[in-house]
Amino acid sequence: MSKPGFTTQLVHHDHRAHLQHGEIHQPIHPSTEYAYADAHELAAVFQGKSGYTYARQGTPTTASLEAKITEMEDGLNTVTFATGMAALAATFLTLLRSGDHLISSQYIFGNTNSLLMTLENFGVDVTLVDATDASQVKAALRPNTRMVFVETIANPGTQVADLEEIGRFCTAHKLVYVVDSTLSSPWLATGRRFQASLVINSLSKHIGGHGNALGGAITQTGLYDWKDYPHIHDAYRKGDSHGWGLLQIKKKGLRDMGATLSSDMAHRIAAGAETLALRMDRICSNALALARFLEQHPKVQRVHYPGLPSHPQHERARQWFDHRFGGLLGVELHDSVDVFDCLNRLHVVALATHLGDNRSLVLPAAHTIYYEMGPERRALMGIPDGFLRISVGIEDEKDLIDDFRNALAETPWQG
Repeated sequence: MSKPGFTTQLVHHDHRAHLQHGEIHQPIHPSTEYAYADAHELAAVFQGKSGYTYARQGTPTTASLEAKITEMEDGLNTVTFATGMAALAATFLTLLRSGDHLISSQYIFGNTNSLLMTLENFGVDVTLVDATDASQVKAALRPNTRMVFVETIANPGTQVADLEEIGRFCTAHKLVYVVDSTLSSPWLATGRRFQASLVINSLSKHIGGHGNALGGAITQTGLYDWKDYPHIHDAYRKGDSHGWGLLQIKKKGLRDMGATLSSDMAHRIAAGAETLALRMDRICSNALALARFLEQHPKVQRVHYPGLPSHPQHERARQWFDHRFGGLLGVELHDSVDVFDCLNRLHVVALATHLGDNRSLVLPAAHTIYYEMGPERRALMGIPDGFLRISVGIEDEKDLIDDFRNALAETPWQG
């Protein structure tokens, strides 16, 4: 039999594991500690044998979700975390040291931007570049550069980094290439396709999909050999060197930092993940239709969406993401349109933070999640005051378009 398709693998993942009572879902394992009949076996687990010791370092429920995500990403292995930000923090704080240099896209999620500022406080040099142009990444290389970080589709401006060329560059220079795939999800493209070393997914977003669970994941693709990476502790230099990096992240990020995903959250995310492809196809279809409508509206100055031919990286996204472009829109209203007045006239779309949900969500980006970074940093990221971040959901297409049509029609302006 040929290898099953994406959704077939997800739906039958737990069933294929031959669970104890024939369950079709991995059960929730709430136990904090795990006991052994033989003290030698307990010691062996602490010394690296497969097994469970304390729930802070994982449970059978989180392990099942990790296997599912690894399968989705076509990776080597995965570690889950309490949130996507916990996964990012564990990656940077575990693998970087004072004096190291990190090259990052300047088009990134606001909280990630804040985290990079924290890294600078710990002595890590950070250079922000326009990663849609790989030459800027290459020009930023220094002797102490250890890592390059990008988002597949940037939040909120939807810029698409030159993922393939950056991947080739990182491979040639033995740099750790970290790709945040949250907005594209493994359904649109896996990080392996771009030669990523590590792939970050916020499980709270498209993979979980239902706005009822927080989680994050780091998947190791197996494409990076850690044997020459200087910051791997001797204790983790065991077995296949392609697995050392994630082992260190797991030990430091879960055991030492305690950023652990609970079994309950893992169970919810695993169930939600089964419909990822179905939901993403509907979300992408809705997003493209809404983007096309808004681009033609006289009260809208500009729409940022990779599915539009007007998007600077449209051809790149069309090639890499198989004619699906994600569910996030950046919409700039004309200066004379009161952004708050317009938003308050919406009835279907929820005024809320978050993205990658079944429900369509919108917020004024400059005044909310990117307010803290200040006007200069917002300008660098291309976020003016009238910028709406719209996360498109699975509602009926007509209802979404009518909601924005009516809200814009009722909002005064001086056009």
